Amino acid sequence: MPQNHLIDALSQGLRETPEKHFVVNKGAQRSYAALFDGAARMAGRLVALGLAPGDRVAVQVEKSVEALQLYLATVMAGGVFLPLNTAYTADEVAYFLGDATPRILVCDPARKDALAPHAAGARVLTMDANGATDFDWAGQGPLTPVARGPQDLAAILYTSGTTGRSKGAMLSHANLLSNSETLRDYWRFTSDDVLIHALPIFHTHGLFVATNVALLAGAAIHFLPKFDADAIVHAMPGATALMGVPTFYTRLLADPRLTPEHAANMRLFISGSAPLLASTHREWEARTGHRILERYGMTETNMNTSNPYEGERRAGTVGFPLPAVELRVMANGAEVGPDEIGVIEVRGPNVFQGYWQMPEKTAEELRPDGWFITGDQGMVDADGYVTIVGRAKDMIITGGFNVYPKEVESLIDAQPGVKESAVIGVPHPDMGEGVVAVVVAEGELAVDALQAAIGEKLARFKQPRIWHLVDALPRNTMGKVQKKVLRYTYSDAFKAK
Repeated sequence: MPQNHLIDALSQGLRETPEKHFVVNKGAQRSYAALFDGAARMAGRLVALGLAPGDRVAVQVEKSVEALQLYLATVMAGGVFLPLNTAYTADEVAYFLGDATPRILVCDPARKDALAPHAAGARVLTMDANGATDFDWAGQGPLTPVARGPQDLAAILYTSGTTGRSKGAMLSHANLLSNSETLRDYWRFTSDDVLIHALPIFHTHGLFVATNVALLAGAAIHFLPKFDADAIVHAMPGATALMGVPTFYTRLLADPRLTPEHAANMRLFISGSAPLLASTHREWEARTGHRILERYGMTETNMNTSNPYEGERRAGTVGFPLPAVELRVMANGAEVGPDEIGVIEVRGPNVFQGYWQMPEKTAEELRPDGWFITGDQGMVDADGYVTIVGRAKDMIITGGFNVYPKEVESLIDAQPGVKESAVIGVPHPDMGEGVVAVVVAEGELAVDALQAAIGEKLARFKQPRIWHLVDALPRNTMGKVQKKVLRYTYSDAFKAK
């Protein structure tokens, strides 16, 4: 039988326990055998519709088990899976279609008419939120997985494009498999686990981390179409793990049913995709008896670091480099020492193959010796724990001095009456950039008192000159604060000063 590097590994549960349920939702169960049989039939249909090895399959559909099968089917057929955020407009999708030139586009039926004009050369198919399609894959004969090697592409994921045009990160079979195997072992996933899967599957976190790790472990998933606090709380007594973003945990803390007794069967709560507040760490431990495990990754690399499974999970840090992942902090062309801030670089089998059709950009960010320049500012303490202090592009330079937003935000967030904050730099006629704080309050909050409290602990140049109280911070679908939006919103803050 031809060897398909990623599929051969992901189908281990199929070979060992084919009748075991992969999806365990009451009334919507799906065995490993049914999951992979459906994927193989879907793969056969894709090939019948013209998909050849190396062709891209662009997908913008709602989350369903059939959408997961479509991912597996694409890789089985030797294709390259290209998931797209369901929030993207037709104009935004047009860019990805023009850049990636997929052979097939699968979209929601309601969007077909809007997207079809942008899909030149692509076969346009549909899949609705319930997994129903307009292409008859169930009646197709199952396809034997097409031969694919470790360095063949399995997926292209586009970055958010906050620093210009979105870039397509090319991920090989080996990139995805090596990282998933590492995480399975590091986080101790086994066939006894039941993972609550409430993340979107157009993103690394939900697609490659949650799904691949569960499949490799022969585990089961409680499959939710989206975040639903009530459904997650209801699922906890029969589950063992949850992967989420910080918003999951802050919203779950509002549920009075969240107690140590209710979470007694759970062994692991993982958070990523955005920084988790130290206060959330503390409150979660007080409410459940569990310490959240925070980790760090990105589109181009999947996961790079993780707090330990056993040992101290330090709030505010993202733990240690994962096995087989090298990490260094660089400034002015040299590696810096403990507790010094610089740009994080990583190297390992998880690091992507480069940016699709952007050799110049690839050369800028991926060194010839394999080190990837992440663009994240961070530091490693004397004990080896990694802390992310912000994106390099988020660093503020005011009057020639560097201000790291995370340092200021941590002090603001620790003040009574503050729920969370975001610190940004915007144009200043004299200082180059001026520091602005955008704060979400819990109840009444006096800015004067806030300014005075942090003024005792921060150099004057680091202190916000302007404060804004808001109801909520703008976030993307993974819960990450959109500082680009804030910089645009408050770009004129110092013009009248």
